[in-house]
Amino acid sequence: MIMVGADIGIDLGTANILVYIKGRGIVLHEPSVVAVDKSSDTILAVGEEARRMLGRTPGNIVAVRPLREGVISDYYITEKMLKYFIQKAVGKKALFLKPRIAVCVPSAVTEVERRAVQDAARQAGARQVFVIEEPIAAAIGAGINIGQAMGSMIIDIGGGTTDVAIISLGGMVVSTSIKVAGDNFDEAIVRYMRRTHNMLIGERTAEEVKISVGSAYPRGASLSMDVRGRNLVSGLPRTVTVTSEEMIEALHESVTAVVDAVINVLERTPPELASDIGDRGIVMTGGGSLLNGLDMLISKKTGIDVYIAEEPLNCVAIGTGMYIEYITTGRGGDMSEKRTGGGNRRGRGSRSMEMELDEE
Repeated sequence: MIMVGADIGIDLGTANILVYIKGRGIVLHEPSVVAVDKSSDTILAVGEEARRMLGRTPGNIVAVRPLREGVISDYYITEKMLKYFIQKAVGKKALFLKPRIAVCVPSAVTEVERRAVQDAARQAGARQVFVIEEPIAAAIGAGINIGQAMGSMIIDIGGGTTDVAIISLGGMVVSTSIKVAGDNFDEAIVRYMRRTHNMLIGERTAEEVKISVGSAYPRGASLSMDVRGRNLVSGLPRTVTVTSEEMIEALHESVTAVVDAVINVLERTPPELASDIGDRGIVMTGGGSLLNGLDMLISKKTGIDVYIAEEPLNCVAIGTGMYIEYITTGRGGDMSEKRTGGGNRRGRGSRSMEMELDEE
């Protein structure tokens, strides 16, 4: 039974939505996909059920992602999707209590995009809406103590955007957000298969290839897998074998954009903070950070140790939930400890975090 006045943290991602409830942790993790019947303009399925329809729907049904590159591209569907997930997480009865909701957004969103997120969350049933930037949430979720007068560097690679930030005293000192992330890795694989093998594959197949043999840096041992798609010459189904070396080539352009963003932020970092980062290393979060060898490539290009957070997929949602716990109790709170490859670190909230607050 959900407690009265429960607070909710939502990682509103391009690829996945995660819902965190105070006292219960992450209770929902589903794809940000909605299946819509175009003839009647009704929503048929949301989340995992809708994701299974991608590329397999008849003409009158379309499976869409209402969030693109970290921002809302279809307000109406996003509102309905948010309401569905919140209701699924807390129950219909609890939704009438109108919980407080914290939602994360990319660091470079405009005020219009930020307002759209606030309005969608409010229409979905929120009593209050708090907006927090993804790098701040990711850093908290990764266990970084962002309240210290010490520089910490976070790289959050989601589905639609990559956010890179230097954080000190609870705020972002230097940051950048690029629209190159996990979805772009998938698209790069689709283009490579078309260009090199004359074969068309779908988004889901490209994602499977990325997870299985995708790589940003040479592996110790070569991997391969069979990929099925449609031959662009004959139009018939076809199977080809691809290797991890091919995927390095396929992903080179997208991976280079991420590395360049990291270097750009480091070049603009004040010297004292740069020294801190050289000592403490860089922490990576988000599903994109799991691309094989990406951490090693960034470390090689920057000369700084790079660590992947213990729960990279959940860091933003966990951090968002910790943040709303902080603001609703009015104190830093004892945030649960999370480990990274660089050892144990504790995170603590800060009042200087930038926040948008709307009350009914």
